[in-house]
Parts: sequence; structure tokens; C-alpha cells
Amino acid sequence: MGTRNVKDGLNLILQIDKDCHQHGAVTEEIDGLIKVYKDEHVERPKIVPRVTSDLPHELGVTSRDVVIDKLTNIWARLYVPIKCHGKLPLLVYFHGGGFCVGSAAWSCYHDFLARLAAETSSIIVSVNYRLAPENPLPAAYDDGIKALMWLEQQALSVGADNWWTSQCNFSNIFLAGDSAGANIAYNVITRPGSFNAGQAAAAMKPLSLRGVVLIQPFFGGEARTSSEKYLVQSPRSALSLAASDTYWRLALPCGSNRDHPWCNPLAKGLDVELEDLLRFPIMVCISEMDILKDRSLEFVASLERAGKMVEHVVHKGVGHAFQILSKSQLSQTRTLEMMSQIKDFISGI
Repeated sequence: MGTRNVKDGLNLILQIDKDCHQHGAVTEEIDGLIKVYKDEHVERPKIVPRVTSDLPHELGVTSRDVVIDKLTNIWARLYVPIKCHGKLPLLVYFHGGGFCVGSAAWSCYHDFLARLAAETSSIIVSVNYRLAPENPLPAAYDDGIKALMWLEQQALSVGADNWWTSQCNFSNIFLAGDSAGANIAYNVITRPGSFNAGQAAAAMKPLSLRGVVLIQPFFGGEARTSSEKYLVQSPRSALSLAASDTYWRLALPCGSNRDHPWCNPLAKGLDVELEDLLRFPIMVCISEMDILKDRSLEFVASLERAGKMVEHVVHKGVGHAFQILSKSQLSQTRTLEMMSQIKDFISGI
């Protein structure tokens, strides 16, 4: 072994010893993404670059960051098509990351959502919500509701941020997200005080929800599905079963298991529990090589049995979060297909 390799190895050992001495033993870890120590100190390596809101002019989309709530440091990144005809639909988007990692400033989300705004001719509000384990659920759901309340204020405020509100149709809103973000979108619409029927819906005026887009929704359960048990994942897969379990341990309230309704909406029978909810059309995007495939298909089937308006698409040959993390030619093709399908869903309602 060379002198340099020995030195690097010693430095790594010293750093590990220093971390353990400072913060105690590591209690939870997802390699390269998050490390939680016994004293609850959390480290998130910068595995994905964070970028500013700048975009190339030729994309035809402008982007800016806005503050939603100073107290909790909730903010959002807006994407607005430059050339538009009439008022545009509004897509409220929640990023993925198992509730524990991720950011609206991650380069992969910035690129994907800018392209999605251009393709669908929609204004997109990408919400940067609080992360677990420092802020376990329902913090992310609360932040989703807070984002809707902020949008209500923007819609009612004369002259507020006219660079985008004057182009926005606040009566044509869609909630969307991928992975944990899709879970957030789902739990926001099924929570009292959001877009549900009756007084709550009236309280959200002039906002009007028209539909929901769930991309590879991050649900779980104590009982394993077939795809969770048997679908072989590559070492570079965005979501393994072990990582999924770790995310849920960090995100759910202390003492909860994966049959908590925030994790497993089917645990108590979706078709019974949501009789008066989910009155909006729902689109579910499923990846064929995703360990969550069977769980998503069961979710869709339960919605159909309950008589809900739901459609789903299965993207062949790709895995979890392919649209933001994979640069393969197949993934690029499937991403364009997904964007076109979302555009058809939005424009068809």
C-alpha cells in the first residue's frame, strides 16, 4: 500500500473517531445521504449540488425563490413560463427524499421542474419543507398546508408579486410530488382544513384544486409486497428496502410502525375511510422497476374500488426517481413521456 493511501486511511479513521467522540455512535445511516448520531446530531453529505434559481434563457422559463414562512424557514422556488397565452394552471410540487433529505434547490429538481413548467405551460411552486428527523411528521404536511395558505394570501393580495400572480389561474391548482413528495401531496389533500368538502374548501377560496399527480408515491406497510421482497435492485438504485425502512423510522412519530396511516393509507381500508374525501381526479405514475410498484398498484386498485377518479401509468424499464436521477437514454425517453402524460392530465380536466 502506498504512503498516500495509508495516510488517507489514517485520516479517515481519525475522522470517524472524532465524530464518534463528539456525537456518540451512529444510530441510523443511509450511505451517502444521511447519518444520525446517538446525540441526535444529523449529517447530510452534499451528494447532490444545490443551485441558484438561474435558468438558461432558451428554456423559456423564469425562476425565483420566495419566502413562505420566516419563522420556520419554509420557502419555495417558482417556475413561470415566459411566453404564455391567458392565465396558467398552478402546480404545487413537493420534492422527494424519504422526508429526510432533498431540497427545492437540488440541481436535479431544478432541472426537472423547469422543463416540466415549460412542457405543461404551468406555473410551478416547488415547496422546500422541513425535514425529519429534526422535524418528524406531520411537520412536512403542516408545511404543505402552510404553502396553500400562503398561495391564498398571494391570490387575495392586490399587487403582490405581480410578476407571476397576474399570470396565474388560482382556480386551476394541482398538487403534485414524487416519492415522499407524493406522500405529502396525498396527505395534504386528505387532512382536515385543506381542500376537503364543506367549510374547509370554502375557506381556501379563491384557490380551487382540480387534481393531484402522485409520482412513485412513497407508502409503506409492515407486510411486504411482492415487489418489495423479490424485485432485484441495482447497487445504484435510488431506493432500497433497507433505505425505505430507515426513512420511515426517522420520519414517523416515535413509537409508530409502518402501518401508521401516514405511511400505509390502506391499513384501515382506504375505500371505507375516504368516502367523502379524494373528490379530485388523481394521476399515479408508477415505475416498473421500483420496489414500490406493487404497493402503488394496490393503492390505485383501492381508489378504483372506492369509486374515485383515478388513472395510472406504468413507465417500463425504469426505477424509482428515474426522472431526476438517471441520465440514461431510456430514462430520458420515459421522462419526456411522463411530462407529456402530466400535461394531458392537467389540460384534460
